[in-house]
Amino acid sequence: MNIKKVAWIIFAMSCIMTGLYPIIYFTIDRKFGLLSSKSPELLSSLPWNIAFYGHIVLGGLALLVGWIQFSNKLRQKNISKHRTIGKVYIYTALVSGLCGLIIAQSATGGWNCRIGFTLSALVWLSTTIIALMAVKNGNINKHQRFMLYSYAVCFSAVTLRIWLPLLTMSLGGFIEAYRIVAWLSWVPNLIVAHIIANKIISKV
Repeated sequence: MNIKKVAWIIFAMSCIMTGLYPIIYFTIDRKFGLLSSKSPELLSSLPWNIAFYGHIVLGGLALLVGWIQFSNKLRQKNISKHRTIGKVYIYTALVSGLCGLIIAQSATGGWNCRIGFTLSALVWLSTTIIALMAVKNGNINKHQRFMLYSYAVCFSAVTLRIWLPLLTMSLGGFIEAYRIVAWLSWVPNLIVAHIIANKIISKV
C-alpha cells in the first residue's frame, strides 16, 4: 500500500469519525465537552440550542459527505452522484456556517475565541458561496479551488480535536489551549488547501 493511499484512508476515516461525533451529544449528559463550559442561562436559551445543534449536526453531515467529492473516480464515472453529494454539502455547510456564526458570539475563551470562530464561519460561508456561484457560471477551476477552501474550513472540526488535547496537555489549561485552537484549527488548513490548489487545480 503506497503512502498516498494510506493518507487517503486516514483522511477519510478522520472525516467519518468526526462527522459522526455529534451523536454523542444526544446520547450522554449535556455537561459533555464544550457544553460543560457554558452557563445555565445559555444552555436554557432556545435560539442558542437551535444554533448549536444545527451547527454540529449539519456540520457533521457536511464533513461526512464532503470528503467523497475529492474522489477523481466519482467525478469521472458518476457526475450525477457528484452533483447530488455536492448539493448536500453546500446546503449543510451554509446552514451550519450560519449557526456557527451565531454560537461564535458566545464562544468560550473570550473575545479572542469569538473573533477566531466568527472569521472561521465567515470564511466557510463565503468560500462555499463563491464555489457555488462559480459552478453555476461554468467556471470549474474556480469551483474546485473554492470547494477545496470550503472543505478545509469544514475539516477544522477534525483538526480542532487533534490540536486541543495536545495543547491542553502542553499548556496545562483548557482555556489557554482553546484560545489558540480558535485560530489553529482552521488557518493552517486554508494554507494547505491553497498549496494543494496551486499544485493540482492550476495545472488542469
